Amino acid sequence: MPIRKHKKYSKPRKLFDASLIKEENNLINKYGLKNRREVWKADYAISKIRGIAKSLITADEKDKEAFVRRQQEKGFDVNSIADVLALSKEDYLKRRLQSIIVKKEIAKTHKQARQMITHKHILLNGRKIDSPSHITTIKEESSVESNLVLAEKKEMNKEEKEFLEAMKGKDKKNKEEKSEEVKQT
Repeated sequence: MPIRKHKKYSKPRKLFDASLIKEENNLINKYGLKNRREVWKADYAISKIRGIAKSLITADEKDKEAFVRRQQEKGFDVNSIADVLALSKEDYLKRRLQSIIVKKEIAKTHKQARQMITHKHILLNGRKIDSPSHITTIKEESSVESNLVLAEKKEMNKEEKEFLEAMKGKDKKNKEEKSEEVKQT
């Protein structure tokens, strides 16, 4: 029997609202997201967390504390149900693996971090991971590392340097000849 896949996001009611598009584009540029759908996924995930928090308002203190502790383990800066209700999609986007890599300065930009993840140059708990949207917990954050090995620059010997200089000289002569031909015509 086939497994039914459920949507992980919900579209906004007005897709082409100028202020909404501007806000989403700012988030896309700030966090290096692929498209608006990733913003919608973050918004949907936060709304689910808020929904659970709303249902726990009337619950006993033990359940509230357990829920808040789980959110703290995920990396959200919350101390009470009220803090959970105040979470925004930016808080969620900050916990993505892509953002954590930039925060740890493994990559310089969010786009570079995304590329490193999709090319499987990032290890999480010693395992390769290829999902930039992975929500990184506090425990996992310390085990994020890169397995990218950059080639070391080797020194050129005398023959290679001479050859390079000769090639540069030929390029200059060719450019000068072409510019003279252009001037003559």
